[in-house]
Order: sequence, then C-alpha cells, then structure tokens
Amino acid sequence: MTGVHLGMPAFPAFPGAAREAVRDEVLRANLRNATHTIRDKRARAVAELADWDRLRAAGKAVKDHTLRHLDRYLLQLEAAVTAAGGTVHWAADADEANRIVTDLVRATGEREIVKVKSMATQEIGLNEALEAAGIAAYETDLAELIVQLGHDRPSHILVPAIHRNRAEIRDIFRAEMGNWGRPAPEPLDDDPRELAEAARLHLREKFLRAKVAVSGANFMVAETGTLVVFESEGNGRMCLTLPETLISVVGIEKVVPTFRDLEIFLQTLPRSSTAERMNPYTTMWTGLGPSRGANGDGPSAFHLVLLDNGRTDTLADETGRQALRCIRCSACLNVCPVYERAGGHAYGSVYPGPIGAILSPQLRGTGSAIDASLPYASTLCGACYEVCPVAIDIPEVLVHLRERVAQGGPVTRDGIRVRIRPAHGHTAERAAMRAARLLLDHPGALRAGERLLARARRLAPRRLPGPGRAWTDSRELPSVPAESFRDWWARERGNPQ
Repeated sequence: MTGVHLGMPAFPAFPGAAREAVRDEVLRANLRNATHTIRDKRARAVAELADWDRLRAAGKAVKDHTLRHLDRYLLQLEAAVTAAGGTVHWAADADEANRIVTDLVRATGEREIVKVKSMATQEIGLNEALEAAGIAAYETDLAELIVQLGHDRPSHILVPAIHRNRAEIRDIFRAEMGNWGRPAPEPLDDDPRELAEAARLHLREKFLRAKVAVSGANFMVAETGTLVVFESEGNGRMCLTLPETLISVVGIEKVVPTFRDLEIFLQTLPRSSTAERMNPYTTMWTGLGPSRGANGDGPSAFHLVLLDNGRTDTLADETGRQALRCIRCSACLNVCPVYERAGGHAYGSVYPGPIGAILSPQLRGTGSAIDASLPYASTLCGACYEVCPVAIDIPEVLVHLRERVAQGGPVTRDGIRVRIRPAHGHTAERAAMRAARLLLDHPGALRAGERLLARARRLAPRRLPGPGRAWTDSRELPSVPAESFRDWWARERGNPQ
C-alpha cells in the first residue's frame, strides 16, 4: 500500500506490543498520573457549561454535514485560498504529499525548516522524507521536541511525550540538545520551569533563523479560506508569522463550511483537550491577506497541501466515516483503561488510543498484523463515546471493523477492491461461530448438549485449554448449573420440551 505511512513500518500486533508495555512499571505510573490528572480537569471544565450536550450535538451535525458534501466544500476552500494569494496542492497519498513539500522547500534554497506540531505530517513521515532529501526539520512543540531529541515516537495525541517523566526529560535535554543546536544550560534540574526555559532558549535561535515553516491545521474554513491552529505555548505563533514561506499539510476532513462554525469548536476543543475555557494561542490566517507578505507581517508565500491518504476510502464507509469527525482532542485516550495500561506506542501509529484503533485500520487497511488487531484493542466499555466532543460512537465502529477483519475484507484501496486475508487467530473464531450457528439451528442437538454438560458439570475444567488459556489466566470459568434453563423452565412452568 504505497504512500500510506501513518508511522513506522513493521509493528507487531497490539496484544504483543501491549504485553511488553504493561510490564514497564515506570511507563504505567507516568500514564496513570497524567491521564487521571487531565481527565479530572476536563470533567470540571465541561461541567461548567450547561449547554455542553447541545454543543456536542452541534459539532457532530457540522462535521456530518461537511463530510456529506466534502467535495463541494473543498473546492470552495481552494477558491478562497487562491483568491487570498495562497497556492493549493492536492496529495492523494503520503508519497505525493512528501514530494510536494520537499520540492517546495528545495525551491526556496533552504536546508532546514521549523515545524508546528502536526499529526498529518507525522502520519505521512514527512520528517523522514525531508531528511532523506538533505533537509533538517525541527519540531518546536515542547512535547514534540522531547520526542525528537529522544529519538522516540509520540505516544499521545495532545501530549506526545506523556510516557516520559521530568527526570527522563532532563536527561534527554542534557544529552541531546547540543547535537541539534544550542546545548542545555548547566546545571539543569528537573524542575518544569528550568526544562521549559532550556527548550525556549534552544528553540529561539531556530525561530529567528528559519526561512521556511511547515504546519498542520485544526480547522479550515471553506467560505473564507482561513486556516486555524490551536496550541498552548506560542511556538505555533512563531512558526506561522516569522518565516518567509509557510507550508501547511492538512487532511481533507479538517474543513468546516463557515467561519461561524468555529464558534462551536472554540468552546469544545480547549475544554476537551487541555481542560481550558479558552485556548491560549489560536492563530488564524487567510492566504497572504492584506497584512501578510512582502509589505506586511507574516510569510510572503503560502502553500496548502490537501491530504487524502485513505480518507476518501474511509468516507465511503457509512459506519466507519464518523472517525473523520475527530478534532484530535485526545479525550478518549485519557479515559480509556486499555490506553492507560498499554500506552500509545503499542498502537503502532501516530494515532493511538480508541480513536487510533478505528482510524488507522481505515486509513491503512487491515492487511497488516497491527491493523488487523487494533479493532480488538478495546474493552468496548463506551467511556470514549461518552467524552467525545463530536459524539463519535467508537465502540460501534470497533465492532464494525472487527466484523471486517473476521470476514477478511473487503477493503478498497486506490480504486481497487481487494480481499484481505484474515489475521492469525480469526480463522478459529469464524469456525466457532459457524459451529454455534449449526447448533442453534438444530434445537434437538442443543437440548442434548445442554443435558450432557449439566450431568458432566463436575468434570468442568478450571482453565480452558489451548488459546483459551490466556482468557482464564485472569478469570474464573463460570460453574455449570445443575440443570439447563430449558429444563428449569419446563419443570417450573410445566412447558414440556
């Protein structure tokens, strides 16, 4: 599947990766402390709004309407951005997007760029593509900087370095900052203020030197051509205003019809993500605009790369398409019992947690071990749906994708309808379902089986054999009743069988 990167290749299936993660006590402590703190703050921030449920429904309605008419709004967006002095590029997949950005940077003659935190560029592996072309990309978000300096991978949507504690971050800064630019000051403690100041000094020289910046966007407004970035540190504002050339790589699902629609998300996104009433830094730009360019503030060239990379295929699935409503708030990660224990790396994608479990298999297909296992990386408890600010029914999509995996497809990619071979282990599951159907279709055989089990209840094992052993390692098998429900009913109600 050329061009659909969504992270590093060759990841193991989720159960194997999660098994390793849960053995790391430091990781589990870091995740537990961070997720509980964030979700508790979020709950208090959301409770302040009496109309939260109405805002949630409105956000869902705006997103659903936009996805139904995505072609129209994307063309409207392109016309508005072009009229405002920007240039729009269309990228069908990761390879095409990387090629477009690389060529644009090369055309400036520069060999380094600064970046706003962007999941779309992580999805396509842009940093690696630029490095291969001899171009250095510097992350400027504090958490992304920690991940980059640590030669690591993001493990959370909102807080990519959530798996690191302060002592680990201090050690990374001491060891690596000098290799990327200004070294960390000495002595450096693990006090958050000292760490933030070290990052500020390190990044400031990059902001002042860079001529090219790459960003994503939280939203794009079709009627005006306006792009919007939410961030909490001010690094985005520096990237979006200081460089001479700005390149924004944005998934096509990020468009909203009107400027007024932003009113909803300006309230729901900050409270769901950082538990703040208002986002600290909300930067909006419309092409070059009257105050941008050679005669004003801001870049003199703006390029918008609209990224598909599997989104059109996802849009074709009536159940699965609701994943495209996601506004990347990360609320679902912070309440998920599976994520809290396994962490983000086990999901094998830049989109971890419950949303990643439904988004990655749709964008990439279910042909690999990791993508075939992701729909099962959930207890289906429904906590993710309850906190989602755009009401994505993640459990519904998980069950839908499990059916797709169990059936072995079909999956459509690049206009070709293909059938994916079921992942290892699902053949036995399908055989068991067929046996159950056969038994339920023959009441006499079912009755005989129930009576036989009731009489042999003393021989019932405490643990299941074979693959079932993993299930009974942490659970007790229910005891077999003395008689079947059918026999009990006949005896109590006098209904002969």
